[in-house]
Amino acid sequence: MGKKIATREAYGEALLQLGRENPDVVVLDADLAKSTKTFDFGKNFPERFFDMGVAEQNMIGTAAGLAAAGKIPFCSSFAIFASGRAFEQVRNSVAYSALNVKIGASHAGITVGEDGGSHQSVEDIAIMRALPNMTVFVPADAVETAGAVRAAAAINGPVYIRLGRSGVPVLHDESFKFNPGKAVVLREGTDATVIATGIMVAAALEAAEHLEKKGIKIRILDMHTIKPLDVEAVIKAARETGALVTAEEHSIIGGLGGAVAEVIVENYPVPLKRVGIPDRFGESGSPAELLEKYGLTPGFIAAAVEEVIARKV
Repeated sequence: MGKKIATREAYGEALLQLGRENPDVVVLDADLAKSTKTFDFGKNFPERFFDMGVAEQNMIGTAAGLAAAGKIPFCSSFAIFASGRAFEQVRNSVAYSALNVKIGASHAGITVGEDGGSHQSVEDIAIMRALPNMTVFVPADAVETAGAVRAAAAINGPVYIRLGRSGVPVLHDESFKFNPGKAVVLREGTDATVIATGIMVAAALEAAEHLEKKGIKIRILDMHTIKPLDVEAVIKAARETGALVTAEEHSIIGGLGGAVAEVIVENYPVPLKRVGIPDRFGESGSPAELLEKYGLTPGFIAAAVEEVIARKV
């Protein structure tokens, strides 16, 4: 694995490059430009950057108007505000009308750390996944984030991009091609499959190394697109490996684990274990402490793999 770069950093860099290439790209921010990393876009393209203040609902409504006028607006805020405070505007002004608005939601999950449960969005994937017309990306590293931003700009419709605060290992090289709705097979295996998203992809790869020393070979799927989910890859993994584990920095309710469970129960039922945040809010602490407390580490993933293998018929 390569050096660590926060996906929010890669988001800001990708927006700047996109702005140089496409004059229709505009960026809106809710008074968090230095945190969401849209600051450089605003510095380079002040006529296309709008700081909306602490008014997320207005930001989304304005973005809807810009999209209706032919622009490609990227809205940026913390995930807890983008998916929560502005939900009605996202639903009715953007998703309902299928307008071409992109939402870059930073500081998602418990790795926000010391900011605590009030600022740790652990339900945003579930909220956005439930909205008709909405595409949901959860990139695993900086390279995937850059690809997700470009893919979002190319899609004619609403897109939610989930981003993190902390640095994560760079898993892909520059030859990587981001294909919306298509899972990436990072490792082959026959004993079980771990389907991971976001920061948990790196953790899944570490778990695979540990399990291989015990003679257990697992497939790793990087599911960077939660909606539309790569149903074909999920069913193929269930059929060929016979057991699945999902891993996400999100509630086990309604996120990746829920999406995968829906697919296999209707198509090819196999043992499944969801690694994620139990039905509870986050709390204040360092990212490392919280990941350990909430069971989001390579060790917990490895234990989940052994559990589902033991349940195979």
